[in-house]
Amino acid sequence: MPAAQDEGLPLLSKVRNYQDSKRVRALGLYPYFRPISSAQDTEVIVNGKKVLMLGSNSYLGLTNHPEIKTAVKKAVDKYGSGCAGSRFLNGTLDIHIQLEEELAKLTRKPAVLLYSTGFQTNLGVISALVGRKEYVIADKDDHASIVDGCMLSGGEFLRFPHNDMAGLEKRIEPLDPAIGKLIVVDGVFSMGGDIAPLPKIVEIAEKYRAVVMVDDAHGLGVLGENGTGTVSHFGMTDRVHLIMGTFSKSLASLGGFIASDADTIEFLRHNSRALIFSASMTPGNAAAVLAALKIMAREPERREALWRNTRMMRDGLKGLGFDTGVSETPIIPIHTGDALRTLKMAMRLQEEGLFVNPVVPPAVPPNGALTRVSLMASHTEAQISFALEKLQKVGKELGII
Repeated sequence: MPAAQDEGLPLLSKVRNYQDSKRVRALGLYPYFRPISSAQDTEVIVNGKKVLMLGSNSYLGLTNHPEIKTAVKKAVDKYGSGCAGSRFLNGTLDIHIQLEEELAKLTRKPAVLLYSTGFQTNLGVISALVGRKEYVIADKDDHASIVDGCMLSGGEFLRFPHNDMAGLEKRIEPLDPAIGKLIVVDGVFSMGGDIAPLPKIVEIAEKYRAVVMVDDAHGLGVLGENGTGTVSHFGMTDRVHLIMGTFSKSLASLGGFIASDADTIEFLRHNSRALIFSASMTPGNAAAVLAALKIMAREPERREALWRNTRMMRDGLKGLGFDTGVSETPIIPIHTGDALRTLKMAMRLQEEGLFVNPVVPPAVPPNGALTRVSLMASHTEAQISFALEKLQKVGKELGII
């Protein structure tokens, strides 16, 4: 329907009145949906120009690994390009089952269930487990997929201030101990780069008879023995009931999973709508994860390089006077405060040869805009030195340092 004909339709008024992105484009500062015409590696091609990638979640640097690409090609040759159905009906392949078994070993949980994306995993698990008159309690900095899963559930959705354990206990203490309660947190928070205080969260959960779920999208491959994640890092595997992970970060693919006990996984198999009514992950994606898991296990030096790069970048940024907040991981925010200045920083850095991610409200609180930098195992010291030089130049130019 042409815009002129739908002016009287209330639903579309917000669409016609939306101007935010147009204003930013008019200023020449629009930093989103930038087309990359190369592999996701330490350097990428944007608008025909090579730039250093400091905005990727490929923490182990595996997205362009030849062994993984070969595994994907072999899987496509054997299974085709897709599954043409859901896991529940005709879309379960033996390679899916093999991957679930490997992930169960990795997480040290009895059973695992694959989902097509990480977002669907959180939607499908939380909405299936939490019912009417039950409670789901989440950190205010949790990922949007957790928030949407909580809102989709039939339960009452409660939130507590970020990593505030007194705030969590204040929320949960008044609740009826006989009513079901799920506490959901990110293991590593995707904007601040800080880690959830799992030991205290688990202690509170056990005190008030709640179940704990950890979204470890940014912890797998980064924390824990052999990259087994945040839960392993704290030695909480037997006390955290649900471990969620994604494949689009360290594991060089696309998809998600939930790990738990056999009864919980069996329940989700038959009650999680996001699983039952979605097509299953492609065989190529599953093969990529299997190959990435093998490389991660046999090459611990990748994690060592990732942390070495992280320390070099964080120390360099702090030495230049940037505010990196409470980051403890390869996700390093540069707090810039003002949204417009953050957008200017992203575009100026691209001109100087760096790709970074600007994060502005409503993704962060008002005046909480930040530039998100993330490290990969495959970055070189020379690349990090180059990045620090350019960050210093632009930071001074914009009055950030």
